[in-house]
Amino acid sequence: MKVRAQLHLTFDDAATAEAVASSVSLDDDGYIETTRRGRTITARAAADSPMSLLHTLDDYLACVSVAERSAREARPPGRARRRRV
Repeated sequence: MKVRAQLHLTFDDAATAEAVASSVSLDDDGYIETTRRGRTITARAAADSPMSLLHTLDDYLACVSVAERSAREARPPGRARRRRV
């Protein structure tokens, strides 16, 4: 049995989404396909079992979290994100 999942993650700005996508896509290795469009990252994953898919998604989301925090910390002081209205 093959199981699949698709995640859509939207960030505050395109620069953060680009930084996160470029960081996490290095580890895709056939388990996940990461694409970015504007402020949104789409991740498509497939696995042979539900538990394997769960482990893949758990690892992916942990990497996304670290990449997002790193992008936030790397932003120079005084260059806070501007929210879209």
